Amino acid sequence: MKGYQKFSAGLLGLSLFLGGCGQGTMPDGNKTYIYYVNADGTGLAKEEYAFSENGMEEQIEAVLDELRKDTDSIDYKSAYPEYVHINGWEIEESDLKIDFSDSYKRMDVTEELLLRAATVHTLEQVGGVDYIKFTVEGEELEDSEGREQGYMNHDSFVENTGSSIHNFQEGSLHLFFADKSGSKLVEEVVSVRYNSNMSVEKLIAEQLIKGPSMEGVYPTLPPETKILGVSVRDGICYVNFDDGFLDMDYKISPQVRIYSVVNSIVAGGEAGQVQILVNGGTDVTYQDDISLEKPLSRNLEIVKEKEKD
Repeated sequence: MKGYQKFSAGLLGLSLFLGGCGQGTMPDGNKTYIYYVNADGTGLAKEEYAFSENGMEEQIEAVLDELRKDTDSIDYKSAYPEYVHINGWEIEESDLKIDFSDSYKRMDVTEELLLRAATVHTLEQVGGVDYIKFTVEGEELEDSEGREQGYMNHDSFVENTGSSIHNFQEGSLHLFFADKSGSKLVEEVVSVRYNSNMSVEKLIAEQLIKGPSMEGVYPTLPPETKILGVSVRDGICYVNFDDGFLDMDYKISPQVRIYSVVNSIVAGGEAGQVQILVNGGTDVTYQDDISLEKPLSRNLEIVKEKEKD
């Protein structure tokens, strides 16, 4: 397949993370699962799903529909980007072939890897399906050395909980903390070295909890705050904190605290808005001042202007 990135069926020793209801690729006893991508986009999560009692072909169609559905969870999401479409599929004996639209080529390496793993792990649970092969507009996928990938099963993927998909990388984050008065935000540029299987949005939230390093700048989140989940969907970043997020002794305005999170994530991530949740809920009015019911856009009016040299 010419003109687009090639992927390795053996994953070149890369690892997947399995979370959610447990680890493993095959059903536990009589249980069956749909596999999703976890909130960080670093690995797989699975959710129990009862396969229909219909025939094999009806089951395949139902499972493919389920794989492509949006989820209501903030802890996992569909492995299928909206732009990736399935042209069709066919089963021959125990071999299932799925043909994708040309938009499949738009995925990056990690997205493609996780979509492929989620699909294989889910569909091999259908009785009578032993191997799955992917094609794009009728052309075979190829590995990193130009060889056709062929048919896959769960043994085609390395599952090694605790290992990384990618190596560490370096970057800069634009974080917003409180000034001395507690009424304005101050921008601090922080250099970070992080594992690239962590989402930037989660990294930003962790750095905000860690607090500033500049003098005269103050933290906006309680250090005991726990991050329960971070995900990005349809241009909105969903950040789920525990109730430690609500406990703050510093004399900082509610606007500064909330927009410290919103402005930092919008500045460094891919989302245009941020939905803050506390223990999974949005029915919160922070300090009786700011409703967290809906996603928030960044607020630049409370950012303190940098002093001119």
